[in-house]
Amino acid sequence: MSIETITVGGGCFWCVEAVFELVKGVERVESGYSNGQTLRPTYEQVCSGRTGHVEVLRIQFDTKIIQLKDILSIFFAIHDPTTLNQQGNDVGTQYRSGIYYENDDQANTARTLINSLTAQKIFDQPIVTEVKPLENYSAAESYHQNYFVNNPEQGYCSYVVAPKVAKFRKSFSNWMKS
Repeated sequence: MSIETITVGGGCFWCVEAVFELVKGVERVESGYSNGQTLRPTYEQVCSGRTGHVEVLRIQFDTKIIQLKDILSIFFAIHDPTTLNQQGNDVGTQYRSGIYYENDDQANTARTLINSLTAQKIFDQPIVTEVKPLENYSAAESYHQNYFVNNPEQGYCSYVVAPKVAKFRKSFSNWMKS
C-alpha cells in the first residue's frame, strides 16, 4: 500500500497544517492532540498544559510521490526543533517538537534524519524533538481544521503562520502541489 500516515508536533498545529496542505503527495491532514493522558481532550484542556498532550498534525501521504524522509525534512525546516516546549511565543508542553510514529521503520527514519541533521550541524543548538510511538490520538475540534485557509486575515495567521508558508514556498518549491 502506498498510503502512509505520520503524526508530528511542531508548535501550533495551524502552522504545520498550513504548510502540509500545500505539499505534493500529501493526501490528507488533520489537526489533533496526542501523547497525553486525557481521552479526547478539548482545546482548552490541552492549552492548560495539564493533559500532557501535544498539538499535532496527522499527515497522510502517498509514498509513490513523496517519502517520509522528505515529509520530515520539510517538518524540520518549518519549525525550530531546538526549543524545548516552545515555538516562538507559544510556550508549554503542548507545543513541544515531536514525531509520533506508527511502526519501527518510521522511528528509524526519524532518528536517522535527526542524527544526520545533527552531524551536519544544521542547527546551532541540539535537536530536542522527541521520537515516540503515537498514543492516545484524537482529532481537534472542527474549527481548527483548515484554520489558515479559513482565517487568513486572523492576526496569528498573518504574523506567525503566513511566514512559515512563505518559507516553505521559497525553500521547497519542488514539493508544491500544482
